[in-house]
Amino acid sequence: MPDEVRLAVQSGSRWGEGAGSAPALHADGTAASGEAPPALAAGGRFAGPGSEELRAVSRAWEDAHYNAGIGRDDIFDKLKEECGVFGVFGTPDASSLAYYGLHALQHRGEESSGVCTVDSATGGFAYHRGMGFVKEVFTSDILASLPGDRAIGHVRYSTSGASQLGNAQPLVFKYRDGDLAVATNGNIVNAPSIRRELESMGSIFQTTSDTEVIAHLIARSPKDFVSAARDALRRIVGGFAFLIMTNERLLVASDTNGLRPLVMGRLGDGYVFASETCAFETIGAEYVRDVQPGELLILDADGLREERFDEEERRASCAMEYIYFARPDSDINEVNIHTARKQMGRRLAVEAFVDADIVVGVPDSSISAAIGYAEQTGIPYEMGLIKNKYSGRTFIQPSQELREKGVKMKLSAVRKIVQGKRVVMIDDSIVRGTTSLRIVNMLREAGAAEVHVRISSPPFANPCYYGIDTPDRRELIASSKTVEEIREAINADSLYFLSAEGLVESASVPGDSKGGGLCLACFNNDYPTPVDESSDKSCSC
Repeated sequence: MPDEVRLAVQSGSRWGEGAGSAPALHADGTAASGEAPPALAAGGRFAGPGSEELRAVSRAWEDAHYNAGIGRDDIFDKLKEECGVFGVFGTPDASSLAYYGLHALQHRGEESSGVCTVDSATGGFAYHRGMGFVKEVFTSDILASLPGDRAIGHVRYSTSGASQLGNAQPLVFKYRDGDLAVATNGNIVNAPSIRRELESMGSIFQTTSDTEVIAHLIARSPKDFVSAARDALRRIVGGFAFLIMTNERLLVASDTNGLRPLVMGRLGDGYVFASETCAFETIGAEYVRDVQPGELLILDADGLREERFDEEERRASCAMEYIYFARPDSDINEVNIHTARKQMGRRLAVEAFVDADIVVGVPDSSISAAIGYAEQTGIPYEMGLIKNKYSGRTFIQPSQELREKGVKMKLSAVRKIVQGKRVVMIDDSIVRGTTSLRIVNMLREAGAAEVHVRISSPPFANPCYYGIDTPDRRELIASSKTVEEIREAINADSLYFLSAEGLVESASVPGDSKGGGLCLACFNNDYPTPVDESSDKSCSC
């Protein structure tokens, strides 16, 4: 590899604004400036005394204010999707379109967001990344500073340790052929081994994100950009949806199992790409199709070319997208999410009917299943639980009493609705069990006579290695307890989980793939790719 081949992580908002602070790398991996890359901040976990619940609440206090949405240690132990991606090609004002697209995908990542644009007339790159919601990171002035008719954007949750702007995407690099930006949703299972290999060859990594692996693989290849990217995609294993952009091209790729969702649409004469179809509705784009497993789409001045970087493996679309993560107005693999969740609720009612007075769904992702359960049984659906959408920050001095009240800042029971009633509580999953215990007790404190819990998925007993932020196996309550033991742990009168067969029947992907074309590994331990259970599950995002 010639000495002039360089790969540098760019910082700042645009070329020339802070970019000089990121050391360029020669092909041998040495820093051009002779300096080591900047150290990344390390995060720690709260280790104070008291109950686990109190420690979780305490983690959400930052100095003199309460942040109910902080990182992975949220006081409600729901699973978190790691990322969402959005791309635009061949449409004016691409940065504004990316802004609205990312806003529609905000539920997939609330911690950081970023947009990178290319002006096809000049080939110029511009980008901006920041911590916080999309509406907080971008202003009209910032969007105006991102000209171009091509863009990729990203929203992100943190995975482990402290939040770091350096890991916010799109990651932007300088390499031998110009500028390179990468945004992804998912996780590269074999990234640690590839990273060690590259580091032994002299590569210096400047982020903790697995996404940087593919940039190094592309930069080290002597082949042209598309061929280098194709080779890199063949090497990595896991679940991923990639948007890779240079000054001249946009590449779009989905893993060979189709684990992470990725869809294509049209807007005028241009193309748009997103993690979910709900983003297309926001900008008025027309859905065309889902990007297929192993597919590589190449967009440049000559238009769109549809190729493959590898053959499709066993189809295994993430079941949790249908159960919990995706917005109900999205379609994945031509399956509407709200419809699928309603069917899960209906099937749950058939499998586990219980005589009760009202059906209550845990907001927001369980509402569709609760409606389905109520329709199937004829038991009235009621808004017995209310989610406070404005509990993110309260600027008050934290006292011990206020820390404890933080548990109820996100969710409350409607006493007049549940008092004296036999309640069927529908939720989408049980992770550690702490959330279910809190909600069941909340309903009892509000006067519920009985609380019967029905879960619209099978027991979640295994960690995910494909881009979902899950605890270690030993922290998953279903990995070590029976259903009866879980029922006792969450203080419910009865408990039932939807069967795997019921889930497949409700949300199966069109076709005849194993398991209805769904990845059920978190329920049955049948991973569609090789995984190293001793490795870090942190997401590429």
